[in-house]
Amino acid sequence: MKNVAAICRRELSSYFASPVAYVVLMFFLLIAGWFFYAMMSYFSLISMQMMQQQFRGMMPLNVTEAVIRPLFGNLSVVFIFLLPALTMRTFSEEKKSGTIELLLSYPIRDGELVAGKYTATLILLLIMLAATAVYPLFVGWASGWSSPELGPLLSAYLGLLLMGASFLAFGLFASTLTENQIVSFVITLVTLLMFWVLGWAATFVGATAGAVVNHLSFIQHFENFAKGVIDTADLTYYLSFIAFFLFLTLRSLESKNWRA
Repeated sequence: MKNVAAICRRELSSYFASPVAYVVLMFFLLIAGWFFYAMMSYFSLISMQMMQQQFRGMMPLNVTEAVIRPLFGNLSVVFIFLLPALTMRTFSEEKKSGTIELLLSYPIRDGELVAGKYTATLILLLIMLAATAVYPLFVGWASGWSSPELGPLLSAYLGLLLMGASFLAFGLFASTLTENQIVSFVITLVTLLMFWVLGWAATFVGATAGAVVNHLSFIQHFENFAKGVIDTADLTYYLSFIAFFLFLTLRSLESKNWRA
């Protein structure tokens, strides 16, 4: 664990010593803030219109369904474009600069190296998610702490965390395939987009193939979390995805090409 913690600290120092972490966090907060502002403005407008028409028996809007759930859905898409920027340099830069040989010569296991780098990216992901906590807190304060619903909110955060962790796991693997950071970024971005849009193709294939495609799609599994439903099938999907690509990262790291 000491080696993992040391590598994690090294990675975090590297991130914050360069503009990468600051740029990713800035863009994420700007985009998330704009989405929240736009959704809250629309929610307020529609709520006022419905209050004026209460005599018609119209039910008030649910802020969780109208604001929080769409916000988290949009943030999951933002992750596809921003998280590859966090992983593109993890191993690519080490290979390009030649420091990977130095790291592998240290008395640390390859698994500890992967775990340390992955933990560092997870910490950055948690910082990004923690920064968004101000939005539901603002909604709760504005509504007298009567909303949003805590269960669906925590479930949505869990889904977003698992999805982001899956993106990071694949990005880490992609970074071991090349010494070019841009190539690593593109590989990760394109692959994640493919997993994202798989669900759309389910309607164009047969029933059996459609079920398989739906199961592989990120959308299908995230939607349940966004609805407040924590299904073991969805948990298994994300955890298996993370474990599989961390395993591939380790195998890639142990290959002869890295040690040549």
